[in-house]
Amino acid sequence: MAEALCNGVVASPCAGDVGVGVAARVRGAVAALAESVLIGGYSTKSSFSAGRMAMTDRKARPLPRTLEAAPGQMNLSFPKAMRWWHKGLQPNMREIESAQDLADSLLNAGDKLVVVDFFSPGCGGCRALHPKIAQFAERNPDVMFLQVNYETHKSMCYSLHVHVLPFFRFYRGAEGRVSSFSCTNATIKKFKDALAKHGPERCSLGPARGLEESELMALAANKDLQFTYEKPVLVPLAEAIAKEAAAPGGPWFPLPVSATQLLLTQGPENNSLLSSGR
Repeated sequence: MAEALCNGVVASPCAGDVGVGVAARVRGAVAALAESVLIGGYSTKSSFSAGRMAMTDRKARPLPRTLEAAPGQMNLSFPKAMRWWHKGLQPNMREIESAQDLADSLLNAGDKLVVVDFFSPGCGGCRALHPKIAQFAERNPDVMFLQVNYETHKSMCYSLHVHVLPFFRFYRGAEGRVSSFSCTNATIKKFKDALAKHGPERCSLGPARGLEESELMALAANKDLQFTYEKPVLVPLAEAIAKEAAAPGGPWFPLPVSATQLLLTQGPENNSLLSSGR
């Protein structure tokens, strides 16, 4: 029977067209059974009557060019958030870079009032107070506001005896340091009062004093800082007058020899000391 099926010949009690139709259907079934399906390189039998079918691993289709990323463009960069002590800065506000920068800024300020603001990025009170300080700077354009970052300049702050934050120091011309205090939002009246007291314009009789001499010497003695300070040499008053009078093109007329000798022969107890260069 199987051999007859393979040869497509089947005996049928019926004759004529019926036998031919049955034989054709038998041949189709035999052909379907004989078909093999390739799966991963192996041949297997299948009763599926749709003929030969190839099943292989499908390769991923390439992405459209519009979705392909060029090399080096996958790193996403986001702009850094502005630091809170840089927000609302006014033209008369800037951050100090070094101890030398602080000393020079105070000496070059002339008669202007200078407010030195000591802060720390992690200080909550400093952060809460900063917007108000920026408002004061906007309302007082003639006042200079200098910011000192405690975390960046710890050694300098230690030499200046700054141990609490937020902390403020006011400097004015030849008077030097005129006020020093710590305040927060709750005690902001301290800042307002100091600004009202020392803010009005005035004329100083002499150059700006800047930092105290003890502070300058402490900064110079600090090995962590690149700061130099030469203490002015004090000379007797008579010697200073004599040098000034003998200087070519000096503003004074030469003193009589007798007067100069009289001043030089006086003892040091009768002479005041003057700073050379003053």
